[in-house]
Amino acid sequence: MKSDRLLSILLLLQTRGTVPAPELAERLEVSVRTIYRDVDALSAAGVPVYAERGRHGGITLLPGYRTDVTGLTADESRALFVLAAQGAHAALGLDAAIGSALRKVMAALPAPHRPAAELTSRRILVDASRWTRGPGSGLPLDHLGTLQDAVFADRRVRVSYVHSRSEGVRDYTLDPYGLVSKAGVWYLVADRDGEPRLFRADRVRSASLTEEAVRRRPGVELADVWERLKQWVERRTGGIEVTARVRRDRYGRFLRLHGGVVTEVVAEDRGAEDGRAEGVEGGGPRAGEGTGEWVTVRLVVEEERAARALLAFSDAVEVLAPPEIREELARAAAAVSALYEGPH
Repeated sequence: MKSDRLLSILLLLQTRGTVPAPELAERLEVSVRTIYRDVDALSAAGVPVYAERGRHGGITLLPGYRTDVTGLTADESRALFVLAAQGAHAALGLDAAIGSALRKVMAALPAPHRPAAELTSRRILVDASRWTRGPGSGLPLDHLGTLQDAVFADRRVRVSYVHSRSEGVRDYTLDPYGLVSKAGVWYLVADRDGEPRLFRADRVRSASLTEEAVRRRPGVELADVWERLKQWVERRTGGIEVTARVRRDRYGRFLRLHGGVVTEVVAEDRGAEDGRAEGVEGGGPRAGEGTGEWVTVRLVVEEERAARALLAFSDAVEVLAPPEIREELARAAAAVSALYEGPH
């Protein structure tokens, strides 16, 4: 639409000052002649825009003229640029739209707020997809604010940290790239001794900024380090894949407790006599279908004993595969039965 094109020209000129007509034409996918007609239309509407000829010429907006997004505070401007990870908008077919929208907002922001907004887009990333196995959370995030200060101040940070398989506390001096929210769990992405590392914010026991400037590797951004670390974690934490069926009337509670490790809804029983067979051998996710008694899901557990948590649902959850998990649950159930059948 012409109105959208005119607005895009105005915002690009506000950001750049002078832009060659051929470049505007290429970016907006129109002819150079159309760009000049649009410039005439803007000028007729009272916008102080004109064409400068010569080698370094182009379409120019009179210095000092701009259309501000009024009323936005510095924090509100930063909030607009907390970006979802690559792929989140692609799933909705909105990758190009989000990029265009953010360019327009950036151009229209009051000049003092632009650097903070641009820095936020490079230092904060939100990735809503789950790991192969979902890490639980719930621990307090007492030091997330300090980690955020280190990210935005470009300072090194000292942390005391508890690793997942260790009771001891380790002390590190880190060079942060930024923070990532992964399926509701916050992580600090940082270099430790020049090597990329991932630190869960809820395992940080203390954090303090140093006086030293951050020492990031040249040309490396948060998204680059995050992608590398994410692939490493997903390769390392395979776990055991379990197929189970859940009674529909307990399915909501099951998801509240175990949704973090559910990787797929295999099928929903639509009233079949033998719900065990449906969907276990294949077929795509069909969440939301059916009115039968069972929902079949796949989930990942760290080890065989971890599957015992499913016994809390009694006969409302049945593991279908693999056999070793069924045997582990049978042994646990037999031990509980023997305990209660014996004399008090």
